[in-house]
Amino acid sequence: MERILFVNACVREESRSLRLARRVLEYLEGQVLELNLEELGLRPLSRETLARREALLSSGNREDPLLRQALEFASADQIVLAAPYWDLSFPASVKVWIEHVNCVGLSFAYGPDDRPYGLCRAKRLFYVMTAGGPILPPNQGFAYVDSLCKSFYGIPETVLFEAQGLDLRGADPESLLGRAEAEIDAWFRNGK
Repeated sequence: MERILFVNACVREESRSLRLARRVLEYLEGQVLELNLEELGLRPLSRETLARREALLSSGNREDPLLRQALEFASADQIVLAAPYWDLSFPASVKVWIEHVNCVGLSFAYGPDDRPYGLCRAKRLFYVMTAGGPILPPNQGFAYVDSLCKSFYGIPETVLFEAQGLDLRGADPESLLGRAEAEIDAWFRNGK
């Protein structure tokens, strides 16, 4: 059975990004582990937590909660990240989560040529986002996650589903969300 990691960076119950992410999840078969980043309350790594993480990795101790995010990420078969478009990117909780995921020896390693290579088993990461206004190119949030997936984690495919302009004057948010849902449906119907 596939392991699906659902990273929920949506803070509102009525989140439109969450609505689209749940549509993606309807198509995925397997055991879903949902991480609600607001409830998880991860803190940015500090001098102390970095030193502790290095000591854990050196000792081979993989049971400590400090490594949980990297281990869950690396062992997932597919990942869905729901992150609304905030401040030209994503919520700060996503960056903090990435700090915890980005762990040498668990999610990536360095080869003899000092270049990173991935240790993650996921075939694909779905990045799902909505924006009240326009998403200004380049899409900084998606570009950042896409680069990490391909350059560090060894995740070969990233798929972006988005709806934007939902709160602009004269916009029809339901129509725009419906169009995004239709794109999701078509992507899965067409055999990925």
